[in-house]
Amino acid sequence: MARATKEQSEITGRRIRDVATALFAERGYTAVRLEEVAAAAQVTRGAVYHHYRNKQHLFEAVAAAAQQRVAAAVASAAEAVADPWDGLVAGCRAFLTASVDDTHRRILLVDAPAVMGWRTWRSQDAAASGHHLAEAVATLAAAGHLEVNSPEATATLLSGAMNEAVLRIAEAPDRDAALVETWPDLLRLLQCLRGPRTAPVRHG
Repeated sequence: MARATKEQSEITGRRIRDVATALFAERGYTAVRLEEVAAAAQVTRGAVYHHYRNKQHLFEAVAAAAQQRVAAAVASAAEAVADPWDGLVAGCRAFLTASVDDTHRRILLVDAPAVMGWRTWRSQDAAASGHHLAEAVATLAAAGHLEVNSPEATATLLSGAMNEAVLRIAEAPDRDAALVETWPDLLRLLQCLRGPRTAPVRHG
């Protein structure tokens, strides 16, 4: 019985978070009230407070889950190709695309920095997509595919560049056009890091 109760509680907590995700994504943090979340999730307001201390705590859980979905998209794209370099490129492209998706854009790029503060926002990013990026850079550098002085510093620089890129894309009147415009320049930055083992073979 205790196990069933715990599982039911976890299911309720996820339902509240999922409902809040949809509301925050559509209307933004300030426009959503906890009473609306409770009604949409078909639970009492007390049940919401049981799982989440307050509205900000609920939003932080929503943002963390969104970060993990972006990270999953990055990992999936990287693992879909055999070549490690192509995996890094595919993962970076997936990060841009997933971050500015309608499900994530307002939550992660508009509200999260202001609601949670930059420290928490960056911490969540580092634990999700940033973790995959750091691993990929370290692996490629160790294999000679990247010519860098510090894999850790390089991952931080790339993460900063991509986060600034998605923030810019998120604010653009035409996000699709902004993404198309941004990607070639990011790809050129990545190409500058290629080591001799991934440099193209010159013929003639």
